[in-house]
Amino acid sequence: MKFPINLASQPFRKDRPILFASGLVGVLLLFSLALLISLAVQDRKRSADTRRLIDLSEQQIQRTAKDQTRLEAVLRRPENAEVLERSLFLNTLLFRKGISWTKVFADLEKELPPNVRIINIRPQVVSESQVYLEMTVGAESVTPVVDLLTRLESSEVFGATTVYNIATPSQNDPLYRYRVSVNYGQKL
Repeated sequence: MKFPINLASQPFRKDRPILFASGLVGVLLLFSLALLISLAVQDRKRSADTRRLIDLSEQQIQRTAKDQTRLEAVLRRPENAEVLERSLFLNTLLFRKGISWTKVFADLEKELPPNVRIINIRPQVVSESQVYLEMTVGAESVTPVVDLLTRLESSEVFGATTVYNIATPSQNDPLYRYRVSVNYGQKL
């Protein structure tokens, strides 16, 4: 049986470049798959190492907490109560003494606008490493105080500010008085 073929009506198709490009894309995709698999394996190994380190750290924290609980129990005994009270008192004094007034005023001087006065300042130790300053500041207008608060909040040494109250000028006192507190980053 013979099949009639008319070459003129169905010209030769040039599929070779398309097949070559498809093969090249396939090889590139295979290579990127291998790369992604190797990265996933490495990431899994790193995360396993990290989990192991976290477990070790948590065990160390638990041991330290147990030791601290045991030592606090020894300190809380009735025969050690006087020593504990004295120790707490001395630690409080040392923390308060650790605040350098010179450093406080040097840091404030950098942020204080020229037409704002510090009327009152009182540092407070909140925790072992946190200090905040309670201040009363005064100015002849509101703008310099707002400028001071903005400077304190954007400073590297100071942090968030809170305004507690505002006193307007009177006959005896021509200043706007603001009672504010600000976080202070001095290391104790």
